[in-house]
Amino acid sequence: MADLSDDIVTMEDIHKSFPGVQALEGVDFRLRRGEIHALVGENGAGKSTLIKILTGVERPDRGSIIFDGKEVNIKSPQHAQDLGISPVYQEINLCPNLTVAENILIGREPMKFGGIDWKTMNSRASYILDGLDVDIDVTQTLGSYSVAIQQMTAIARALDISSVKVLILDEPTSSLDVHETQELFRVMHKLKNEGIAIIFITHFLDQIYEITDRITVLRNGRLVGTYPTDSLPRLELIAKMIGRSLAEYDDMKRTKIESSQNIKKGDSLLDAKGLGLSGSVEPLDLVLHPGEVVGLAGLLGSGRTEIARLLFGIDKPDSGEVNVGGQQVTDHSPIGSIARGVALCPEDRKAEGIVGELTIRENIILAMQASRGFFKYLTLQQQYEIADRYIKILQIATPSADQPIKNLSGGNQQKVILARWLATNPQILILDEPTRGIDVGTKAEIQKLVLSLAEEGKSCVFISSELEEVLRTSHRIVVLKDHKKVTEFPGEVDGHKIMQAMAGSEQ
Repeated sequence: MADLSDDIVTMEDIHKSFPGVQALEGVDFRLRRGEIHALVGENGAGKSTLIKILTGVERPDRGSIIFDGKEVNIKSPQHAQDLGISPVYQEINLCPNLTVAENILIGREPMKFGGIDWKTMNSRASYILDGLDVDIDVTQTLGSYSVAIQQMTAIARALDISSVKVLILDEPTSSLDVHETQELFRVMHKLKNEGIAIIFITHFLDQIYEITDRITVLRNGRLVGTYPTDSLPRLELIAKMIGRSLAEYDDMKRTKIESSQNIKKGDSLLDAKGLGLSGSVEPLDLVLHPGEVVGLAGLLGSGRTEIARLLFGIDKPDSGEVNVGGQQVTDHSPIGSIARGVALCPEDRKAEGIVGELTIRENIILAMQASRGFFKYLTLQQQYEIADRYIKILQIATPSADQPIKNLSGGNQQKVILARWLATNPQILILDEPTRGIDVGTKAEIQKLVLSLAEEGKSCVFISSELEEVLRTSHRIVVLKDHKKVTEFPGEVDGHKIMQAMAGSEQ
């Protein structure tokens, strides 16, 4: 096993600013050979910027980097890879129209007789994925596989760099189920024992304590400290990350209990009967009462997102009916849903949420403008009023509403998407993984917001891969398995019962 006292990366006094934003201010970071090192902090804390500097995507304004004993000026991502620094970013940036093998070996294709040696390439890709215990046809297009397989392909591509000394994993488990996560951890342990250093960025605290050796905490672009994982209690870690009291979690539980008394169980804002789509969702019944948060719990691929798409009208059901506000829905479409007061925050904020080249203001008013139509254009003053209001309500970290949304952290982008739909004043809000890949502080803010909307009499469908989050936020929980509804529980149910239902166990 590698000597953990040997630093492979030393970053000292790193500064980086963007227009109106001081992203990093005097940050130090040290990574040892053969260790798994967690880099944590709230969204906007500076994690992504620090990693982009280490991988040559961004250049620091000030500071130094020592890699493998030598001071380096990392000029580009290719330069970083040549040194042996290989990243896998949170947003999967691969080519869905190419095969799995092409994605893994793109830019490093084996050649023969002046052309690509397809047999060797496919064999090499299969060998790499076998090391991850992923058994798929590498000659199929990447887009034909699930997000989980795409994530594993991205990791396989990073591992294929023969000289890799530092592997950076940015939220690698966000799309993986329990089995796939454990398989990834097995690979991480193997690489660690071979002396490879791993930077592990995740918002799953259980995973941090399961697999990492040390933790570095950033907050507001500054270093809070670096600690051995086994000597930093979980609550203390959270306090260091958010820099404020943890009492809000207890307050949230009380708020949920109090708000449950306001649910109007005799009425329904949405009533789905026998709603289904062949090959996607088995026919199910679902009722949303005014003032109620209904959580959808289930493993990856259980049908949660498919139900959200049906309820919002992205997909048209081939069985059953949906009634909103007592009226049967006949035009299943997003525009029709918006007109009926239904909103959807999608799971994939990059592909289906943000418009990266537009400003925060323009992103926020998109849905409202679409609902008004072309001839009822919002004035510039109205746009700023709406944007500034929700920037304040949701505490979106930005110097102004005119900041391009692509410059924001993932959590703040998520808040902008939420603001877009809140601006339409929906009566029914469907949130598909609204806290995926964001920090514990922002998660708490979004959960509190959901409960406050329920207190106003609105209904919410809350989808999350984190069972604890579903339990904390929901008044009622619908359990899904294999694209069908298996049971319902009240919000105060024991989490073990939900897990048993998700697994199909009656024991």
